[in-house]
Amino acid sequence: MIDATHDPARRSWVTSANGHDEFPIQNLPFCVFSRSNATPRIGVAIGDEILDLGALAKAGVIDASLAPACSETTLNALFATPPEARGALRQTLSAILDETAKQHAEWLTKAADCVFHLPARIGDYTDFFAGIHHATNTGRQFRPDNPLLPNYKYVPVAYHGRASSVIVSGQAVRRPNGQRKPASETVPSFGASRNLDYELELGIWVGPGNALGTPVPIADAASHIAGFSLLNDWSARDIQGWEYQPLGPFLAKNFATTISPFVVTPEALAPFRIPQAPRPEGDPAPLPHLFDAADQALGAFAITLDVLLLTPTMRATGAAPMLLARSNTSHLYWTVAQMLAHHASNGCNLMPGDLFGSGTISGPTPESYGSLLEITAGGRQPLSLSSGETRRFLEDGDEVIFRAHAAREGYVSIGFGECRGVILPAPAIP
Repeated sequence: MIDATHDPARRSWVTSANGHDEFPIQNLPFCVFSRSNATPRIGVAIGDEILDLGALAKAGVIDASLAPACSETTLNALFATPPEARGALRQTLSAILDETAKQHAEWLTKAADCVFHLPARIGDYTDFFAGIHHATNTGRQFRPDNPLLPNYKYVPVAYHGRASSVIVSGQAVRRPNGQRKPASETVPSFGASRNLDYELELGIWVGPGNALGTPVPIADAASHIAGFSLLNDWSARDIQGWEYQPLGPFLAKNFATTISPFVVTPEALAPFRIPQAPRPEGDPAPLPHLFDAADQALGAFAITLDVLLLTPTMRATGAAPMLLARSNTSHLYWTVAQMLAHHASNGCNLMPGDLFGSGTISGPTPESYGSLLEITAGGRQPLSLSSGETRRFLEDGDEVIFRAHAAREGYVSIGFGECRGVILPAPAIP
């Protein structure tokens, strides 16, 4: 999968792309953008610019079979194309943007002048629980002797989330109301969440779907994945703790999920694939429908993920956001192919544009924990901030920022853009 599009010597006539921390010519992530109130269009991020794929299709420089999908207002049709067609489009875009190609400034729009939209119409959203350190850390707070439930190492645990409340980075998040019942209170009350939290996740976009009743074999699962974004699975911990028994998350999760607007393709991530981490001695081997030797050999990714916090006090004083944690996708217990294969193993029909969350990606040390629930031990050990403030959980006006980069010696590092959201006060109780 590694080819000339990954060549570290390749440079672009879009000068801002050369040495760009996020979007060099070796990346080329998709997005949906608009200029002011114009109709959304499909684009590709290149340096500080957005390349208009609709304009390329109109100019006849994109293969005719892909031109209609590139002229849409969402990425669903492009996600539905097979990996081979998507790879051919990447080759074309890389050649068009190469420093030796003819320059076409009319195809570009400055990213700073763009409004970004959800990349796709999301038919369904599924949130997995594949970060084993997060699962262990949170489980230990409730079950110190048995933090992981018996099914965890056999099945990629997940629940169905709310697709309608998935929002794009930069859109504010309103603190949810719900029922809360801490141990100190005898009956529940209804009001604003007191324990609002973030969860650091990788968003996984489904590409070509499968027919209802037809499972996706694990060996083919990777070909059904169209790309990746950053994802913040906001969580109201106090609401969740009361309502999730026995059916799982509800109002504590469905008020908002934030994703970054850029979709990094599997082709761009080819140099950053790594073997799936060996399972600890004594762990069960994956069941046959979840095991593929090629997936175990190169089905994981080396992507560094950062969580930063910007409080109102920091903002007022001009201080930079504080780094709270740094983790890596290599800590996931299940590969993304295993997640997709299991999701479809009962014949569930996945559709282009469906979205998965990986589950919170925490590492083994406090510096790599992907949620405040872990960092503050459920709020019992407040976090001291660089501004002199403390936090148990998020307060109104706080802004959470996710960033991610994939790096490997001999290749150009690529980024995912930002996934950010600021917390607004809860709505008035009717």
